[in-house]
Amino acid sequence: MKRFCLSFAVLCLLVASVRAEEAFEISPDVVYGHKAGLAMTFDVIRPKEQNGAAVVFMMSGGWFSGWIPPEKFVDPEAPFGFKHFRELVDRGYTLFIVRHGSAPQFTVPEAVADVRRAVRYIRRNADKFGIDADRIGVCGASAGGHLSLMLGTSSDEGVADSNDPVEKVSNRIAAVVAYFPPVDLREWVGPSEQFPALEFDPKLAESVSPLLQVSSDDAPTLLVHGDKDDLVKLDNSERILAALQKAKVPCKMIVIKGAGHHFPGEMGDRASKALVDWFEKYLAANTDGGEADVEKAAAAR
Repeated sequence: MKRFCLSFAVLCLLVASVRAEEAFEISPDVVYGHKAGLAMTFDVIRPKEQNGAAVVFMMSGGWFSGWIPPEKFVDPEAPFGFKHFRELVDRGYTLFIVRHGSAPQFTVPEAVADVRRAVRYIRRNADKFGIDADRIGVCGASAGGHLSLMLGTSSDEGVADSNDPVEKVSNRIAAVVAYFPPVDLREWVGPSEQFPALEFDPKLAESVSPLLQVSSDDAPTLLVHGDKDDLVKLDNSERILAALQKAKVPCKMIVIKGAGHHFPGEMGDRASKALVDWFEKYLAANTDGGEADVEKAAAAR
């Protein structure tokens, strides 16, 4: 019994040591702006050994944006978790989990303005976060994919005459990964019980449609879409892929056969690997990503 107690005590010390030497630190609820009397926030998951690059995750589904404990994003056992978040952090990427003004209180154009501000704030404070302002990628799924594409296709160098120092900073990003994104909001705008954020002035729809914003200086973009998606049809990714190709923007599309508006199991593993590989290609130090990579991958095997 004495030997068992001693062994158990040693085990507990080892576990405590591993936890004490966790490979990252979390800074929750960093305020990047204020709106309607409330703070707009993101969480930062910062590896102890940073590689200088960052990935910004759009916490958005249907343009609803809510809070989840940031620990969930790096817990491989969490039911919510995506494998790529922990892998990115383990590879040295600093992860930002950005929340925007959520439906039903706020609409799509307002969400777009919020995430642009979040990127401006991150770039302005790049030194504080230990990252390179020119090595920031962005990712998201569905509405989050739409917001990611908006950053990839319609960012700017800042508003020079603004009185707000954050607004003076560029919101450009260096790489995009978008899962099953809507790309032309002219087809979606209007009254919607399911997606109240789409109830805004139709005259603004073009300005928040990434398909209509594509130009040759856009960020390298990876699209991942299921061919059985009944909510956001596959042709959304196909159309923006064609536009990116025409503009000679580095781009790639992966079609996952049998996948709907989510990627369960092995499909999710494949999507996660593609995301990590894309950011490794375009955000790694001392690389320009090589030649434009335009391909349409085969079904998941």
